[in-house]
Amino acid sequence: MYMLSAVLLLYIFHSRFCSPGDSAGDTPPSDSDSSAFSFDLDKIRQRGRIIALTDNSTTGYFVYKGELMGYEYELLSSFARSQNLELDIVVARDMNTIFDQLNRGEADIIAANLTVTADRSRVVSFTEPMLFTRQVLVQRKPEKWKTLSYEQVEKKLVRNPVDLSGKFVCVRRGSSFYERLKNLSDEIGGRINIVEAPGNCETEQLISMVADGTIDFTVADENIALINQTYYPNIDVKTAISFPQRVAWAVRKNAVLLKAAINAWLAEKRASGEFAFIYDKYFRNPKAAEERIGSEYFSNTGGKISVYDDLIIKYSNKLGWDWRLLAAMIYQESHFNPEARSWAGAYGLMQIIPATSAFYGIDSMAATPGESIRAGTSLLIRMDNYWKDHIPDEKERIKFVLASYNVGLGHIIDARNLAIKYKRDPDKWEDNVEYFIEQKANPQYYNDAVVKFGYCRGYEPSNYVRQILDRYEHYKNVINEKPVEQLAKE
Repeated sequence: MYMLSAVLLLYIFHSRFCSPGDSAGDTPPSDSDSSAFSFDLDKIRQRGRIIALTDNSTTGYFVYKGELMGYEYELLSSFARSQNLELDIVVARDMNTIFDQLNRGEADIIAANLTVTADRSRVVSFTEPMLFTRQVLVQRKPEKWKTLSYEQVEKKLVRNPVDLSGKFVCVRRGSSFYERLKNLSDEIGGRINIVEAPGNCETEQLISMVADGTIDFTVADENIALINQTYYPNIDVKTAISFPQRVAWAVRKNAVLLKAAINAWLAEKRASGEFAFIYDKYFRNPKAAEERIGSEYFSNTGGKISVYDDLIIKYSNKLGWDWRLLAAMIYQESHFNPEARSWAGAYGLMQIIPATSAFYGIDSMAATPGESIRAGTSLLIRMDNYWKDHIPDEKERIKFVLASYNVGLGHIIDARNLAIKYKRDPDKWEDNVEYFIEQKANPQYYNDAVVKFGYCRGYEPSNYVRQILDRYEHYKNVINEKPVEQLAKE
């Protein structure tokens, strides 16, 4: 194998992954937790939301065909539901700083396939293990490996860790792999040349660099390596360089209530079989993983949300919205199914009712995806034009527009009039107009003199707005604001 120099490797890392100001090194977190942010489960419950720091990877957290997915994401969602909490995801942009972020209070949990180590245990507290895995060497099979015999391939590969002496192995300094390679170098009595990748270079990126020949070796946890091997069949991940190690979530050392709640939830999920089901879904289904990773609708490799992205982008520009917001709304309406039909007779991608379709000159049952999106966004523009005269703040106005699309303009006007009557802010959605749209299921409020449109199942528009905006935040986490085609041209 051709070995690149350490200087050249660092240049490649910085040119491919680093923005100005990034560093390939790592500042180890302090051994003391005395200055750690103090915010345990009791305060998290008061806030109503739990914040998790995770990685945007092929198993951790991603979007596939518009759907939010990932091993860590599904487990975090399950835990949040068990505590009656909303879940906020923060994507780790620099894995070398995640423990500092946790201790500064930027997140409550780190869930990112973290190996438990003594150094890390000095600065954070780990939950009971989620799983056990080994560290393995990721190396490239020899050229034309498919034409070679098994014995010929094996002779070209590193099978004994002793043979890593003098080799260049690329890992992040802040990773557990870095410490393992340092210890292994001492154990074999020969120097392993560890090339430090920057903190914003994830393990899966390093695996892809092995596959494409940019680097010769990296190290990964076996569960992650095996999944990536389904997409990169020219890599080998059979050489273990560690004993089995624990993988767990991390919380602040002073978050004792949160840790206890996670451990209790984890024990319950293991007993129910839900934990095993989620694990198998992501780590023991290589065919599904290969299909996802190879899809243009997989956020990590393709960057598209749906087959209708071009139409969504076109009409979101007319509406003046981020295209990812309109995509989140269409997913909420129809899951991108152009033949979706509701109990009320709404049809198509944007669930247009027959009366609205007729107004825009289309047949809802025969409308093309383009006609459906055109009609839906035209209705959104009408509602936005109405609310511009009342709600000057654009972010707030979007909530009123979404709610009006879902339940009708009249019901939202009623809720706003109730907010005025009861001395709430009529220009704010959360805890103000939202509160009164929910109350319109209560006779005391839908019979009020200021209400013109009567009863309303108010939790439906309330949940509708919340779910779309939450999905939009997830889309922003992993889908670029610029369309894929535009990025390609740049």
